[in-house]
Amino acid sequence: MRYPFPLFVIALFVSFPSLVLAQALEFPEQLPGTAPLKLTIPLDEHMVAGIDGYALQALAKSPELRPEKWDYDFDSHAAFIESIKENRARFKTFIGAVDPRVAGPGFELLTTTENTSVIAECPQFKVHVVRWQVLDGMTAAGLLLQPTSDIKARVVALPDADWTPEMFIGLKPGVPKSAQIPLKLAASGVQVVIPTLMSRESDFSGHPKVFYTNQPHREFIYRMAFEMGRHVIGYEVQKVMAAVDQFERLDKKERRILPIGVVGVGEGALLALFSGAADYRIKATWVAGYFQQRENVWQEPIYRNVWSQLTEFGDAEIAGMIAPRSCVIEACSVPVVEGPPKAKPGIRASAAPGVINIASPESVRAEYARVVPVFEKLGLKENLSLVIKGDGAEPAGSDQARQQFLFGLRVKINKKRLPPVVLTPVANGVVVDPATRQEQQFQEMNEFTQEVLNRSARYRDEEWQPSKYQSIEAWEKVSDGLRAKVYDELIGRLPQPAKAVPLNVKTRKVIQHAQYQGYEVMLDVLPEIVAGGILLIPNDLKPGEQRPVIVCQHGLEGTPMDTINADGRTFAAYKNFSAELVKKGLIVYVPQNPYRGFDRFRTLQRKSNPMQRSLYSYIIPQHERTLAWLDSLPFVDGKRIGFYGLSYGGKTAVRVPPFVKQYVFSICSGDFNEWVRKNADSAHRFSYVFHGEYEIFEWNMGHVANYAELSYLMAPRPFMVERGHNDGVAPDEWVAAEYAKVRRFYVQMGIGDQTEIEYFNGPHTINGKETFAFILRNLNWSEPAQK
Repeated sequence: MRYPFPLFVIALFVSFPSLVLAQALEFPEQLPGTAPLKLTIPLDEHMVAGIDGYALQALAKSPELRPEKWDYDFDSHAAFIESIKENRARFKTFIGAVDPRVAGPGFELLTTTENTSVIAECPQFKVHVVRWQVLDGMTAAGLLLQPTSDIKARVVALPDADWTPEMFIGLKPGVPKSAQIPLKLAASGVQVVIPTLMSRESDFSGHPKVFYTNQPHREFIYRMAFEMGRHVIGYEVQKVMAAVDQFERLDKKERRILPIGVVGVGEGALLALFSGAADYRIKATWVAGYFQQRENVWQEPIYRNVWSQLTEFGDAEIAGMIAPRSCVIEACSVPVVEGPPKAKPGIRASAAPGVINIASPESVRAEYARVVPVFEKLGLKENLSLVIKGDGAEPAGSDQARQQFLFGLRVKINKKRLPPVVLTPVANGVVVDPATRQEQQFQEMNEFTQEVLNRSARYRDEEWQPSKYQSIEAWEKVSDGLRAKVYDELIGRLPQPAKAVPLNVKTRKVIQHAQYQGYEVMLDVLPEIVAGGILLIPNDLKPGEQRPVIVCQHGLEGTPMDTINADGRTFAAYKNFSAELVKKGLIVYVPQNPYRGFDRFRTLQRKSNPMQRSLYSYIIPQHERTLAWLDSLPFVDGKRIGFYGLSYGGKTAVRVPPFVKQYVFSICSGDFNEWVRKNADSAHRFSYVFHGEYEIFEWNMGHVANYAELSYLMAPRPFMVERGHNDGVAPDEWVAAEYAKVRRFYVQMGIGDQTEIEYFNGPHTINGKETFAFILRNLNWSEPAQK
C-alpha cells in the first residue's frame, strides 16, 4: 500500500484533521486538515484584489440598500419634511457642516479711502466686492451683484473651483458666455452673491518651514479637516448658509420675504446640491454639471470623499431632500480634471490621484429616475426638472434650465430674449487680487481647522472621562460600549454574511530551517476576502504539547518574509524579529496585511469610505478568522496569543487587538504617538498632511479616539510601546505625552505593572530587548536553554 506521505510524516498526526507534531525534524508539504495552496501570484496581490472586488461590489449594490435608511411620509409636505429630519441632520454631519455660524454684520462692502466697492456696472446692476462672516475666524469673500431695480429674489451662485468669481461673470476670461449664469440672473432682477471657492491650484498647499506640495488647495484642507470630522465641502456649504443668513437679515431689515435660491456649476454644482439639501430656507436649487450616479466617486478627487455618504445619500437621495422645493438638474460640460497639478521643481509630489469627467447622459438619467418618485408622491412633479441639451456636453446655463430655476423662485419670466449684459469696469473700483483672496480664504480654513485640532483633546477627555475609572470592574462595565462605538464610528464594521463562511484553509511549506519550519497559509474570511501569512513552528515541539503564539506584524509595503529574513534591505527595520522569537520556542504567525501595492491598496480606502468602512474594516475580521484557525490547532494554546507590530504593524497594534479580545497583549512599535496631530497638523514636518499617504486619514478621529483612547480599550490586558529616540514617525515629546495618558489610566486602576514603554537610542526599528522580555512574561513562556 502506498501512503500519500512517508510513514514518518503520518506519525506526526494522531487524528485527522487534528495536528500533533512528533519529535521528527521533517514536516509535510502542507499542514494536515488543510488543502494545498497553489496560489501562483503573491499573496498580497491576491488579497488586495479580493478586497477590491468586495468593495466595488458593495458600492454597486449601495443604491439597493439605501431605502433601509429612509422612512418617507408622503401624507403631506409637512409630514415629509419631518420624516427626513434625521436624514438631513446626518447628512450635515457626514459633510462636516457642524460648527455654529456667527451672525456677522451683513455683506461687508470692501472699500478704501480712495476706492469704491463697485468694480463694474451695467444698467441692470452693479458689481460689489464683498465678504461676510461664516464661522469664528472664517469668512467668505467674493462678489455681490446688486440690481438697480426692485429685487425679485436672492441667489448664491457657485462657480467651479477652477473659476474665480470674476471669471464667472466675464470680467476675466475662461468661462463660456452661456455659463456666466449670474449675469442673466442679475439682469432679471435677482440679487446674486458669488463666493470664492477653494481652488484646485496648489500655490499655498504646504508650509514655509516644512515644504510645499502639489496638492490642490481643496485636498490640503480636506486632509486635516477629515481627521477632525470636518470637510472642505462642509466649510463651503456653511459659506452658502451664511449667505442665506445675510439674505434673511436683509429681508428682516426691508420687511419682506424674498425667495432664496442656489445655483452652481461643476464643483459649485456639488455645493449647490448639498446646500439645497442641507438648508430648507433655500427654495430653488440649480445643479449644473455634477448630478449623476455616484458609485464611482472613488475615481474622483479625494476632496470629494465623504465618509458613509453612499450608505444613505446618493445624488438622488440628496436631491430628494430638496423636495418639496424646486430642483433643476442640468447635464452640461464642466472643467475636466485629469489629476492633481504637476509638481513644479522644489515642490513635493504628494497629491492623491483623481479625475473629473463630464457625466454621461445615461448616468444622469439613471440617477434622475431614482429621485422622480419622491416628487411624484408629493404631487410636485413640476418642481423637479432635467435639462439635457444634445449629448449633455454643452456649456452650463441653458435658457430652459434658467427659466425652470426662476419658476422655482416664483420670479416672473420675461418671455422676450434678454439683451446682452455688457459690464463696464469702474475706474476707481477697489483692486481685487484673486491670488491674495484665495490665500486669505485658504489660511482661514487652515487656521480654523487647527483650532478644532487644538480643542479636540479636551473634547475626548470629556467624552471618555478616563479619570473616573478607578477599578477594572468600573472600566469593564462601560468598555464594551466604547469599543463598539469606536469600531462603528472610526473603523467601520463589515456586514455579517447570511451564512457562515468555511475557513477553507490552504497551506504549503515555504521554509525549512534547522530550528523551525514555515508554512504559507491562506484562509477565507468573507466572499472574495482572504487572510494569510506565514506560520513558523519550532522543530522541538513535543507530541501533545501546546505552546503560545506571538503574531508579528510587518509595516507598510511589507511582507511576512521581511520579518523573517536575516539579510536584505528590510533587516535594518525588522531585525528578523519573527525568526528570533520562533528560535525562543514560541509559535510565530506573521500575517500579510493588505497595505501593500501603493495606489492598489490606497484606493481600497477610497472605495470603502463612502460605505462607512476603512482598511481596518477588513483587517480586523482577517485577524479574527486567523485566530480562530490558530486556536483550532492542537499544538496552539489559544489562551496565550499576543501581538507585536512595527510601523504600519504598530498602527495595527492599536486598531486590532483592542477589538479582538483573544489577543492577550499588544505591543506597538515605531508608531505610537499623538496620532491625531500627526494627521492634522499643518505646520509640522511629521504630519501626514504633507506626505503621499493619502489613505491614512480617518474620519473624525480627533473627536472619537486618539492613540491613548484606543490603548484604553486594551485594558486590563497588557499594553507596551517600543520607541526609538531617532524614529522619524514623531518627536519623543508627542510619544511621551500620549503614552502618559495610557500609563495614568492603567495606574489609577491598580494595574500599572501591565503597561510600559521602552525608549532606546535608535531609529524606526525593532529593538527586541524589553519587548522580548514583555512577550515571554505575558505568554508565560521560558526561553529554552541553549544547547
